[in-house]
Amino acid sequence: MRRIGSIALLAVSASILSAQSAQTINGFISDEHCGAAHSSPGASASKCVKGCMGSGSAAVLVSNGKVYKLKGEDSAVKGLAGQNVTVKGTISGDTITVSSVEAQKS
Repeated sequence: MRRIGSIALLAVSASILSAQSAQTINGFISDEHCGAAHSSPGASASKCVKGCMGSGSAAVLVSNGKVYKLKGEDSAVKGLAGQNVTVKGTISGDTITVSSVEAQKS
């Protein structure tokens, strides 16, 4: 009986660890107010995103139509507002804890 309990505990632990492992995701830095309304770079989208962020709207990542909240690396993320980026971090639900972010090369 203890063996079955140990195996179950290991399986649960492994699934939790894999959910918390670092991932790489590509997308567009938008803002919380506009969300997926802006999902690709352009002069008007970038101007809007930067304006909304300047008014206090939080940065988000739009990837394949899904909007992720971003935690960490605030200045790096805001510096790439309105651009396509590659984000590395851990995903939990709809939030990415960012370990690094960089602009995608055209």
